[in-house]
Amino acid sequence: MSTLIIIAAAAENNALGKDNQLLWHLPDDFKRFKAITTGHPIIMGRKTFESFPKPLPNRFHIIITRDTSYSTSHGNCKVVHSLKEALSVVDKDKEAYIIGGGEIYAQAMEYADVIELTRVHGKYEADTYFPEIDMKEWELLREEFHPADEKHKVSFSYLTYKRR
Repeated sequence: MSTLIIIAAAAENNALGKDNQLLWHLPDDFKRFKAITTGHPIIMGRKTFESFPKPLPNRFHIIITRDTSYSTSHGNCKVVHSLKEALSVVDKDKEAYIIGGGEIYAQAMEYADVIELTRVHGKYEADTYFPEIDMKEWELLREEFHPADEKHKVSFSYLTYKRR
């Protein structure tokens, strides 16, 4: 069975984004996301996929949409129509990453083994939110704080949760 990992950056009020855009610019978090997900399948909703200028390099993209006529001409991408179908595409020996958006995160919570969350220290207005983490189901394994600096206007923490 493959390991399913949710990776996200969410504010203290669980805000993820607004108008299909991130609410902050955290270069170190982008580097971490790239380092963690490169070489692995990434599962996302259509709007998340469309928020990228082009597919992310060295990752197989699995795009979930209800639109049965949706397709993409990009290589290294597969369009599916449910989270279950997305999970069936993943090689059983591999790690796969859920990368958004809010609705896909909510659906994936019951299947995930690990959550890699960048908690952005602030509250933001958003139209997309990360689901609440039920601490009866999840255990915090690691926490690493990063203060605001010249490249990061806001402080944040990397949090790693494992299913209990």
